[in-house]
Amino acid sequence: MTGAYVDPNAGKVTLTTFFADWSQRQIWAAGTAKAMSLAVRSCTFADTELRNLKRSHVESWVKKMSQEGLAAGTIKTRFNNVRSVLHGARNDRLIATDPANGVTLPRGRKPEHAMAIPSPSDVGRLLSASEPWFRPFVAMCAFAGLRLGEAAAVQLADIDFLRRTLSVQRQVQRAGAGQASITPPKYGSERAISIPDGLVQILARHVENIGTYGAQQWMFVGGDGMPPHQNTVGYWWRKTVKDAGLSGVRLHDLRHFYASGLIAAGCDVVTVQRALGHSKATTTLNTYSHLWPTAEDRTRSAAGAMMNEALGNPADSVRTDRA
Repeated sequence: MTGAYVDPNAGKVTLTTFFADWSQRQIWAAGTAKAMSLAVRSCTFADTELRNLKRSHVESWVKKMSQEGLAAGTIKTRFNNVRSVLHGARNDRLIATDPANGVTLPRGRKPEHAMAIPSPSDVGRLLSASEPWFRPFVAMCAFAGLRLGEAAAVQLADIDFLRRTLSVQRQVQRAGAGQASITPPKYGSERAISIPDGLVQILARHVENIGTYGAQQWMFVGGDGMPPHQNTVGYWWRKTVKDAGLSGVRLHDLRHFYASGLIAAGCDVVTVQRALGHSKATTTLNTYSHLWPTAEDRTRSAAGAMMNEALGNPADSVRTDRA
């Protein structure tokens, strides 16, 4: 009568078996397919029939991941991936309800506590300590906000030296042990970035002094004429951090440095979103909302500006009135 009936016999298939069939019908990037498969394999209830799944199965799995020391963000990602499979089973009318509904996940650290933003002097030290060929790579991450894979996949044609723009059109992803593949950037991340004159000069000097490689004119090269693998970049980054006399600085922290600089300069949410290549403005806000001035800060600054304009020096005006 309500249209919610599900045949109990339909749920005799296990989560693993259903995923093997359901995943073949999904339009995923290679990285997404790999993450989804990993999440399902990690399930403690992967071989349980869907009709027998209960909320307690999901809660036990989340508890196990937490006890194994997985980060809260990793647990949330795996949970959401498996839940999307369960939603697929529900849409195929193999289960009536979502057994993951209402499951409590571990709390992650707030962005303002978990995010490490290098200081301008730290970034300067990193650039000075970088090998000549690696310096443009670090500069693109710090002053254009590129992700590691995006910076590795930059080609000479992506840089418009006259208009001072950098186009992000592809990324490098791991494709096995020591192997790299070229894929489109993350959804919503294809963009053209306005870059500063200083970065233009660094890139131009790199092309002049070191050159570019391959028929496709990669700005950086790894093995077999391909862009550098993530492991290669990681090695040179760790060496750069050590040579700069720093510790605990991740390459991705340069992206936070770039975002914080845009926000400090007064850029709005949409501008920062487009520069970083976030698919949604909510992603930008969830990550960097603590860096924007609060409503109280803006109210206080606006009221103070009005007061200064109306009264000049407020303290002198008060003393004059009392006299």
